[in-house]
Order: sequence, then structure tokens, then C-alpha cells
Amino acid sequence: MLGIEDKGVLTAYLLCIASTLLCVIYGLINWNRGDEEVQPDDVKWAAEEKKVEEEI
Repeated sequence: MLGIEDKGVLTAYLLCIASTLLCVIYGLINWNRGDEEVQPDDVKWAAEEKKVEEEI
């Protein structure tokens, strides 16, 4: 098959292709999914950033 005589090499190629497809599918499913909640650390960071920008 495809000139590959060793079954180990063929298995490695097929597993690489399968893992790539799984990663692409996972990425498409979770494309815009994320944590949309505002965390306390985010609020603290934004306040510090605003303070620094005002000093400049």
C-alpha cells in the first residue's frame, strides 16, 4: 500500500493523519467557545492597566 512495506511505518502514517483530522474537528467544534465570564483577576488587571495608561 503506497509503497510502504513495513506495517509499523504505515501505522505511524495513518495515526498521524487520524490525529490531525481529530485536532481539526475539535478545533472547528470549539472555535468560538470560551470562558465569557469576567473573572476578578480580569477586573483587577483592567484597573491596573487603566491606571498605568493614565500615568503615561
